[in-house]
Amino acid sequence: MRLTNFLFKQVDNSALIVFRIIFGLLCLLESIGAIFTGWIKRTLIDPQFTFSFIGFEWLQPLPGNGMYIYYTIMGLFGLFIMLGYKYRVSAFMFTLLWTGTYLMQKSSYNNHYYLLVLLSAIMIILPAHKNVSIDAKLNPKIKEIAMPNWCRYIFVLQMFIVYTYGSIAKLYPDWLDASVMAILMKSKEHYFLIGEFLQNEWMHYFLAYGGILFDGLIIPLLLYKPTRKLAFFASIFFHLFNSFVFQVGIFPYLSLAFALFFFEPKTIHRIFLKRKPFYEGSEVIIPPYKKPMLTVFGIYFLVQILLPLRQHVFPQSVLWTEEGHRMSWRMMLRSKSGHTLYHVVDKKTQVRTTINLDYYLTPKQKRLASAKADVIWQFAQILKEDFAKKGQDVSVFVDCRISVNGRSYIPFINPKIDIAATKWSAFKHSEWILPPKQDYFTR
Repeated sequence: MRLTNFLFKQVDNSALIVFRIIFGLLCLLESIGAIFTGWIKRTLIDPQFTFSFIGFEWLQPLPGNGMYIYYTIMGLFGLFIMLGYKYRVSAFMFTLLWTGTYLMQKSSYNNHYYLLVLLSAIMIILPAHKNVSIDAKLNPKIKEIAMPNWCRYIFVLQMFIVYTYGSIAKLYPDWLDASVMAILMKSKEHYFLIGEFLQNEWMHYFLAYGGILFDGLIIPLLLYKPTRKLAFFASIFFHLFNSFVFQVGIFPYLSLAFALFFFEPKTIHRIFLKRKPFYEGSEVIIPPYKKPMLTVFGIYFLVQILLPLRQHVFPQSVLWTEEGHRMSWRMMLRSKSGHTLYHVVDKKTQVRTTINLDYYLTPKQKRLASAKADVIWQFAQILKEDFAKKGQDVSVFVDCRISVNGRSYIPFINPKIDIAATKWSAFKHSEWILPPKQDYFTR
């Protein structure tokens, strides 16, 4: 009963209104930015095909300039979210379109893209348009100054899961000895003014352990009133640093926007929405659909907790196989590269052909198809289908050696197995992935 009262207690909705405006703006900027930075051209237009998530191979970019139109429409829905116009339809359409573009390519996979899928879906169900919106202006009957308390804490819990798994994932030797951070910073050596500064060893340790502590403690520190302001200022530094150094799009600014739900509603109202009446009450309104709603939320968060743990089902390290890596909040944790040859053998004539990857893949796709097991499997299927169109039934063998976190290159794929003839299972270890040497991950 206490939990029910806590979740359905009415609180001022200023934080949610302001968050909607910021969220919509960031969705607009992410969509339009993808056009003007050339991301769409490099990732979705230039390639002959994209490596979709397995099972979504049918989901390919629109031909010609179709993806520019796609992203323009998506940006328009972001603008509608910001303005609170046809809010639920706009939020649903943005979620649908963003999820589509997320699933249709893995060359630019980013945990933050996955997070935006989740957040935009959550936004659909929230009453974020009930004030300071076109919807409320056109239909004053929907205008409200309060919301259920769960509207705040659904974000708190979601980000607690993200940050906690992000912190735990860093607790492994290559991160703790700052060697991964040294590799990451080496690629920033050319940065104006700070490039050389980022090469200092003490800086690598500061960033490595700072990342662990920030991810692990930021949510509790924001929840605890005496440390809230200090944690918020630490967030500003952390996220602006990430934005400048790692260039991770809208995520740093989206993360800062979550602070709205940690401060007192009166504080948010005073700073952002003085003209809106402030809700002073504390009534509890329990909706008739409480049980199914809590059941859905319970299932959702159970999946969010369990999904990152699936990596432990597989017999080999996720650092090596990548099995269970995606959608697990393993952010900027390792450096991996590979040297790979694809050999196609005609089953009838036994003629062996070594594939020129430049004919099929962009430079970024080549890097994936040289080190990621699922992409290697997908490309083997693509080669088999391509040769089948020419009337040839072929086997595809892969000679691949990879390096993890700057170590030596060692065999990754069994070169004697026809990869094109194997089946893929998301929850079963691929036996054609060779295990690393026993001492490979010891320095």
